Amino acid sequence: MYTSRRKIHKDKDVEPSEFEEMVAQTFFDLENTNHELKSELKDLFINSAVEMDIAGNRKAVVIFVPYRLRKAFRKIHLRLVRELEKKFSGKDVVLVASRRIVRPPKKGSAVQRPRTRTLTTVHDAMLEDVVYPAEIVGKRVRYRLDGSKIMKVIFLDPKERNNTENKLETFGGVYRKLTGKDVVFEYPIAEA
Repeated sequence: MYTSRRKIHKDKDVEPSEFEEMVAQTFFDLENTNHELKSELKDLFINSAVEMDIAGNRKAVVIFVPYRLRKAFRKIHLRLVRELEKKFSGKDVVLVASRRIVRPPKKGSAVQRPRTRTLTTVHDAMLEDVVYPAEIVGKRVRYRLDGSKIMKVIFLDPKERNNTENKLETFGGVYRKLTGKDVVFEYPIAEA
């Protein structure tokens, strides 16, 4: 029988939470009712979903998708997020690929860790996932006197300003909850 349970695959067959079941049911309903997304959503599923409180009274729904399905989700990203935001009224929806961070190898070990599994690379890739469909066109890192770092300004592509301008606070809050790093988003100032 084809149900919403086929739209969520958790690691090690863990039971999905009530919120994840609701998100999976929404995906299932979208596939059955929305004809333009039906063929693309047929083979797609999610790993998990989390509802996060962002600064103020805003909420965000973060949906984790399998890394190997990331490209398929990106093809329909704009339409899918628009439909999901209609279903979850008043909440911003962010799609993030599930990535794994591997510990550095022990001294003397012949095993090499792939570059894509390092903490820095995974956090940079998460940042790109969070702000998608906008592209990051510049970064600045500010070092404080006490040694702490803050990604001061991340410049987003001005072409996507209409789609992403009202979500900048959400992007920063979601990235902070996922990685623990503070980040500030802006658009570059166009020179005349």
